[in-house]
Amino acid sequence: MHLRPALLPALLLGLIAGGDAMGQGKPVPGAPGGAPQAGFPPLPATKPPALPPGPQAGVPGKPGGPQPGAATGRMVSSGTGFVVAPGRALTNHHVIDDCRGVRVRVSGGADLPARVIASDRDRDLALVEVPAEAGPPLPFRRDVNVRRGEGVVTYGFPLAGLLSSGPTLTTGEISALAGLADNQRQYQISAPVQPGNSGGPLLDMSGQVVGVIVSKLNAQRIAQRTGDIPQNVNFAVKGTEALAFLRANGVNPTLAELPARSAAEVGEIAHPSTLFMRCMG
Repeated sequence: MHLRPALLPALLLGLIAGGDAMGQGKPVPGAPGGAPQAGFPPLPATKPPALPPGPQAGVPGKPGGPQPGAATGRMVSSGTGFVVAPGRALTNHHVIDDCRGVRVRVSGGADLPARVIASDRDRDLALVEVPAEAGPPLPFRRDVNVRRGEGVVTYGFPLAGLLSSGPTLTTGEISALAGLADNQRQYQISAPVQPGNSGGPLLDMSGQVVGVIVSKLNAQRIAQRTGDIPQNVNFAVKGTEALAFLRANGVNPTLAELPARSAAEVGEIAHPSTLFMRCMG
C-alpha cells in the first residue's frame, strides 16, 4: 500500500513519541522525567483472574517470599524467563517491575520462589535468583555477527490462561538489525510473539541464545493510522546487550558454537531451561 507523503511524518511521530499507536511508553535511556522512549513499549503482560491464596504464595524468608505487608497470594501478570547460569535466570524488566514477589514454574512443573537481584530499565532486562534445580543454563552464541535472514526460534508462555499451559514454540527470521526508530539495542524479528512471551529466549537454529523477546508492534493501532495491518513485526533485545548486562552483574554465561539443528531440536534444548514467570501482587 502506498502512503501519502503527508501521512509519513505523523506516523513516524506516533511510533517514536509513544502516542496511541504504541500504547504505554517507556523512559528514554537517561532521559529526565521518564520521557517516552524512541521505540516501542514492552509486550503487555497477561492479566489472568486473581488466584486464591494457596501454595503459590511465597515462603517467608526465602527468595521471592513475601515481604512484610505484601500480598503475594495473587498472580497479577506473567511472562517468560530462562536460566543463564546456575541459580540465575534472565527476563525483561517489565515482567518483574512492581512485583511484590516472583514465582517461577520449571519444566518439571514445580513452582519455586525467585528473587530479583538486578534490573536495567533502559535495556528492559532483569536478573533473577532462582533455585539451583530451576534448570540447566542455556548457552549464548559465541559469534555475535547475526545476519538478516537468519532463522530463529522463540520459546515461551504466551497468553497464559488462554492458550496451552505448556510452552509454545514459534519460528521466523531476523528481519532487521535494529528495532523501531533504529533502536540499535534490538532486532526486528518475524517469529510470532504474544503477550506472555516477554523475557523468553530468542534462539538461533543451533539452540544458542541470540536475544531476549521484548515487544511487538500494535497492529490494530498502526492499521488505524495507515489503513494497512503490519504483519510479523516483533522485537528482541540483542544477545550482546544481554551479555553486557549479565557480565556487569557478575554472571558469565556459557558461550557456544553448536551445530545446526531442526526447530524441534532447538525446542528440546530450550525446554528444560525456560521458566514461566509469575508476578505476584
